[in-house]
Amino acid sequence: VQVVESGGGMVQPGGSLRLSCATSGFTFSNYDMTWVRQAPGKGPAWVSAIDSGGTRTYYGDSVKGRFTISRNNAKNTLYLEINSLKPEDGALCYCARALVGWTTLSPPTFCDYWGQGTQVTVSS
Repeated sequence: VQVVESGGGMVQPGGSLRLSCATSGFTFSNYDMTWVRQAPGKGPAWVSAIDSGGTRTYYGDSVKGRFTISRNNAKNTLYLEINSLKPEDGALCYCARALVGWTTLSPPTFCDYWGQGTQVTVSS
């Protein structure tokens, strides 16, 4: 199984980024997927999730209305469109495969395969 994130970078407050997560080695369309981020000195925090079919999306309160999760099951790829970035959004962002039984109440680490992360830095 491979999970590889990309698309991070340094942007000014108010800017946008599109993160991608390319996967292989498993049947992508069978699994819910999540984005989790970890800011310096803090624990992992769940950001967003999407069900296996791409019909249901979920967001943490701090990103609702600014982030959009999507997936392309034909390309085995997960996306996260992030807009109106704030300095507090700066973090290492991970794509992760949710464990069976995942819900929005699950801890952010309720996943089994993770990528190496892509860094999002927000600075003027």
